[in-house]
Amino acid sequence: MSRYSYDPLAIEDDDRRSRGSSLPPASSSATRLIPRKPPPRVSSRSPSPLLDATPTPLGPRLRVTRSPSPSTGSSRPPSTDFDVDFVPMSPQPSSRNAHARTDSSASLLPPPPRYSGDISPAFSHASLPLPPSDYSDRSRSHSPPSDYSDGEEEDGDMRFEAPRPLPAPLPRPRSLLQADPPTPHATSSPFSFTSSALPPATNYSDSPYALPPRLPSPDKDYLDVPFRPRYPRAGSVVSEGVARPSHRRGGPAGLGSMGGSSEHSSIDFSAGSRPGSAPPEKFDAFAYSLHLGPEDDDALHDPRVKFSGVYTRFAGVSVFTARGVLNLGCLVLLVAILAVLFLVYPLHLYFTAAKPGQALVGSSTTSGVNASGQVPSIGNFGLVDLHTPKSAYSLPSYHDPSQTLQLVFSDEFEEEGRSFYPGDDPYWEAVDLHYWQTGNLEWYDPSMISTRGGALEINLTKVADPTTNHGLNYKGGMMSTWNKFCFTGGLILADVMLPGANNVFGLWPALWTMGNLGRAGYGASLDGMWPYSYDACDIGAAPNQSYAFTAMASSKTGPPGATLPDGTPLSFLPGQRLSRCVCRGETHPGPFHKDGSYVGRSAPEIDVFEAQIGEDASGVNVGQVSQSAQWAPFNAEYHWLNTSDNLIIPSLDVSHFNNYVGGIYQQPTSVVSTTNQACYQLADGCFALQGFEYAPGFNKAYITWINNNAVAWTLNAGGVGGDTASGISARPITNEPLYILVNLGISPAFGFIDFEHLVFPATMRIDWIRVYQRRDAINVGCDPRDMPTQAYINTYIDAYTNPNYTTWTDDFGQRMPKNSLAGDC
Repeated sequence: MSRYSYDPLAIEDDDRRSRGSSLPPASSSATRLIPRKPPPRVSSRSPSPLLDATPTPLGPRLRVTRSPSPSTGSSRPPSTDFDVDFVPMSPQPSSRNAHARTDSSASLLPPPPRYSGDISPAFSHASLPLPPSDYSDRSRSHSPPSDYSDGEEEDGDMRFEAPRPLPAPLPRPRSLLQADPPTPHATSSPFSFTSSALPPATNYSDSPYALPPRLPSPDKDYLDVPFRPRYPRAGSVVSEGVARPSHRRGGPAGLGSMGGSSEHSSIDFSAGSRPGSAPPEKFDAFAYSLHLGPEDDDALHDPRVKFSGVYTRFAGVSVFTARGVLNLGCLVLLVAILAVLFLVYPLHLYFTAAKPGQALVGSSTTSGVNASGQVPSIGNFGLVDLHTPKSAYSLPSYHDPSQTLQLVFSDEFEEEGRSFYPGDDPYWEAVDLHYWQTGNLEWYDPSMISTRGGALEINLTKVADPTTNHGLNYKGGMMSTWNKFCFTGGLILADVMLPGANNVFGLWPALWTMGNLGRAGYGASLDGMWPYSYDACDIGAAPNQSYAFTAMASSKTGPPGATLPDGTPLSFLPGQRLSRCVCRGETHPGPFHKDGSYVGRSAPEIDVFEAQIGEDASGVNVGQVSQSAQWAPFNAEYHWLNTSDNLIIPSLDVSHFNNYVGGIYQQPTSVVSTTNQACYQLADGCFALQGFEYAPGFNKAYITWINNNAVAWTLNAGGVGGDTASGISARPITNEPLYILVNLGISPAFGFIDFEHLVFPATMRIDWIRVYQRRDAINVGCDPRDMPTQAYINTYIDAYTNPNYTTWTDDFGQRMPKNSLAGDC
């Protein structure tokens, strides 16, 4: 802390010289600095009547009081004592502390010197009148200088050093949109101030601070708000001959500023120096100089580019830089990615939907989704199982070995303990129902199907308490890929171990396929659909295959083949529900023929096998499989055209024509073949290959069945051609998308049951199931474009999910579509 006293006459004399006052000059002794003994020191940190430090955010601010005059009769005004606490801080180049207030009513700086050079006409020539000699003590108080020494000095003289020259004050600009272009070569800025009685500030022509470039023109109006002038002030204090540089716009915050030289001292009488007269300077947006050039620390903003009022983005700026190229490249890449995602990819899916297999098969990384859109959630699952050996990815056709078939679907059942409850598997789903259509004695339960030891297991067991099994004595299993995986044309193969013994009657194991428009076990979905395979609008699509239920009932009877020799009806079927005769506008899955009629749709059945027990030539019981297809409408007396051209059996020692020719609900084309007798549950437990290969259509269409990895027999399309006796047209080898079913049940409708010798639980095991197709005819999916099914299924979804709806009309409550054969169109 330092304490100083000085004679205020020195300031008056200094004012006279600097301002040309008419006051009488003081004596030389009055103008020199007079040392004097300091009174007893009072710390500003303790209460004092002389000095009170007022706390501020940046440090204590001084409160100055006049010291008592030693002689009340003296003509000299009392001297003023200062007690200063110094707060060490760095110089503040900013102007925000330039007008730090004290508790006095006026600034403590000396008045500014009168400019001796040419004065701009924009400034007033009126000199600032000095206060009278008897002005109040309060007005004679001074703020401490801004650059006091940090050390303490008890005695010493004090003198003032002239302030550093500062630039002229900046005008308050109006909006940049209204400002005129700057005058870049202007040497002075004589700005006019209105409504001010203050003298002009010094225009420092020798200021080292050049004016900022491109300032607004001084002869324009700038803002429509009152203007408060700013005066530069600066100063420094030299104690005992030690000079310290002054700050540009005053001392540190809270200490004010004091000019000591009579030549260059200045006083700020602006409103900002009087408490309460204007907002604090920290809220003054115009207290800072306007920098109009580019900033070193902000490369993104250069006001010169748009200062003219017309926004010229590329004026003086080049985008052909590394950064510009990178930015543009990223934008182009982003647009390209979005275009591919939302334009190219949907178009790709649209145009490749007809052949989904091309994107799903052919490599070990093959994967896909099923027809219902379900994504495989089990590890290593796709259309082709990753456990399938590479050697099985292709094989020669059984029907034509010159053709190579490609693997399109496989399930190796290698994952232990798989569940086939609804929703647990992406392709297979076990049913929970009673298969009443064929009079089965078991309840199909999903718990009876699982995987163990690398194979699928379907069990059939006898329950101890029928009340726990829906009142039935047996519990079996059936599962399918309905509406999940389907294929049209190709080869299906399975490696199978048959259940039970090879010589005991009663079990009914089966592996078979059906058209996706009918769901096995759900009677309403099958009513009028199974086992039709027909695309003609004639008597074959009518109920009972008879004119009695057509518009021609009054004029026609028969046809002759519509009844059996004993007079009973040939067919009890309700007629083809989705026939070619359906009227336009009725509910039908489509598609259309060229003549505008619908394509006949149905749910045909082709069996891989149904295992049974038969007798060989010597009368010994042996295991056999019936390999057949079910048809409607029927030939007269169920005799299909089984000529040598249409029925081909390579080995009569293994296979023979099935004596069962059909009934009122179906007509089969069937051959029975002897199986590998070792591949039974109660024999060696080996696996034997079973399957069929087919090509849909009429002319060159066929179905070839495989038993024990060899061709068992072939049905050519001519075998199910037209029949004049029954009045029906040719039936095509179906081109409906087929799904796969596998089941193990027991029913007296299938054959004799030897309850005494049957062993429970009976288990059928399947090592794997695979589907192959020709490379140029890959067609997988349950909703192909040329034979859609999904929309129709969704329309009548209850018929496909509620097994209690047994018929389409009576239970499900739907009418048969109107058709032209009945005269409805």
